[in-house]
Amino acid sequence: MESKETQFESSSEEKSVSVHETENQSENESQRLQSEALAKALSSTLTTVIKEFDSKAQQTSTSQDHLSQSLDRLTRELDKLLEDAPLPFIMQHAAKISIVRKRVSSLNSVLKSVQRRLDNIDRMLSVGASHQHQQQQQQHDKATTEHSGLQ
Repeated sequence: MESKETQFESSSEEKSVSVHETENQSENESQRLQSEALAKALSSTLTTVIKEFDSKAQQTSTSQDHLSQSLDRLTRELDKLLEDAPLPFIMQHAAKISIVRKRVSSLNSVLKSVQRRLDNIDRMLSVGASHQHQQQQQQHDKATTEHSGLQ
């Protein structure tokens, strides 16, 4: 009888261990599938972002090449202009540009001075209006007090 009970207990333990192993395997498989799904989603997202960055980088590179070519062309044209233009001609225009710059600077100083004066006038008017309002209020209060005293 003992051997039947021992066999039964042994068989029960084996079944219990087998069930636990199956549950663990199932859980591990589920986690593996979830990890793979997450990895695929991350990979897809990163691939899209990287392709966008690559595209923008390529556009920037193309734009920089175009800008560089334009600057080279401009430099060649300026060099040709300087070769062809007489030096006094260039000096005259440089002097005109300098005069215009000085005029603009002077005008800017005048405008700043005018703005300061307007600010001072505005401040004085604000203070004067406030002071005048206070005087009127005091006169009104005095008249009201005198009028109340007469009645």
